[in-house]
Amino acid sequence: MKPLLLMLLFLALPLHGQSLDDRVLSLEEYLGWVKKFHPVAQQANLGIAMGEANLLKSRGAFDPKIEIDYDRKKFKETEYYDKLNAVFKIPTWYGIELKGKFDQNRGAYLNPEAFLPQEGLYSAGISFSLAEGLWINDRMAQLKQAKLFQQQSIAERDLLINQLLLDASVAYFEWWNAHKELEVFTDFYRNAETRLNAVKRSIEAGDKPGIDSTEASVTLQSRKLGLTEVQLKKLKTGLQLSNFLWMDGEVPLEISDSAIPQEMSSDVVQNLLLNNLTDEEDSSLLNHPKMRSLQLKLDQLTVEKQLKVNKLLPQIDLEYNFYSERVEDFNSFSTSNYYAGLNVSIPLFLRKERGDLNLARFKVQDVRWEVLGTRLQLSNKIKASKAEIESYVEQVDLMEQIVANYRMLVVAEERKFDLGESSLFLVNTRENGFIESKLKQLQLTSKLFESQARLFNVMALNTLETD
Repeated sequence: MKPLLLMLLFLALPLHGQSLDDRVLSLEEYLGWVKKFHPVAQQANLGIAMGEANLLKSRGAFDPKIEIDYDRKKFKETEYYDKLNAVFKIPTWYGIELKGKFDQNRGAYLNPEAFLPQEGLYSAGISFSLAEGLWINDRMAQLKQAKLFQQQSIAERDLLINQLLLDASVAYFEWWNAHKELEVFTDFYRNAETRLNAVKRSIEAGDKPGIDSTEASVTLQSRKLGLTEVQLKKLKTGLQLSNFLWMDGEVPLEISDSAIPQEMSSDVVQNLLLNNLTDEEDSSLLNHPKMRSLQLKLDQLTVEKQLKVNKLLPQIDLEYNFYSERVEDFNSFSTSNYYAGLNVSIPLFLRKERGDLNLARFKVQDVRWEVLGTRLQLSNKIKASKAEIESYVEQVDLMEQIVANYRMLVVAEERKFDLGESSLFLVNTRENGFIESKLKQLQLTSKLFESQARLFNVMALNTLETD
């Protein structure tokens, strides 16, 4: 099963000019795979689906509704009453509700006010609020908040995906670093093996002392130890990388031991992760998902505050209905036949309403302060990340010069050793310094890549695109 999954992985990934035998997994291909299939990416999209479901639920408050009420009582062959009441309601914006109604009542003991024509009575009317609920009410507020929540879910999705890409990128850079270290130790192990064979031949020829064989053997063993440690590191980082590789969000994949990362440079990472970097985004941050999420949260709380302000108004509900015996003739509806109702409710102290309003105001102010603090934090993180990148670029350039100088020292010392003017101990000492400088160079380069990825994460420049 495992070889099949690995084959599917490399067949599914477009290798952009690399042959399948090379088994090169580029950073761009890897991140594309993560964004498309990782369970966290799938889970993040559920937030958007939940936002759409919540919006659909809120719109349901404006759905037309049919209500039927039927009561009948019969006792000892006497029909006390038979009452049918059917209503069709159409809720609209601003608390206005349109109604169509049909009533038909019969029976020996009807309330006098319930007497109607034998064929029933039709009515068409309207009900609305004159004060509380006119400009905003509960269902209007819920619909506005649902629309804002849907937009907020997109911003929250972008934040989750952005963090996922950072974690995946760091795992890739650690895998790349382990692979490059493995190359370094492999080369130096082969060099130590070649040198040991050469020293043995020189000892047999009488050109070198026998102790040089022991010195070369110790060096070979040391290189073997370092090679074994790095092989384990490559294995562990490969497994860590595999945590981010899935197929359709359900089937986990595992990186093959023969898979290798692409040749990396700061320009490659810069072009891939920070391709949208502009000076305007440094100063604005308005399009940052975190800022958009907070602003949308603030907008939702503002709607809630508007609703609480509206609750301070008296409740004045008015209803007016025209009556007619013939629904097929609209002209039969007359202003002389009507039903009108007025309902007025005025709390005397408004303590509950004023308390709710104060709480809503506090929530709005709390989020406003959070917006200010978050904007400052993001701005400072961006500045710190850029300063860190500049520092690592300088350190990497300096380390390249140090590595080049160590290489010259090793080459020179090997020539002196071949001429009998140096010792194997000095050659190994130079080579140890060369190895340490190479490893330090790789470490700094990996940190540079991670710093670039963190700047990408802070600025949220390239989040998941949906179809």
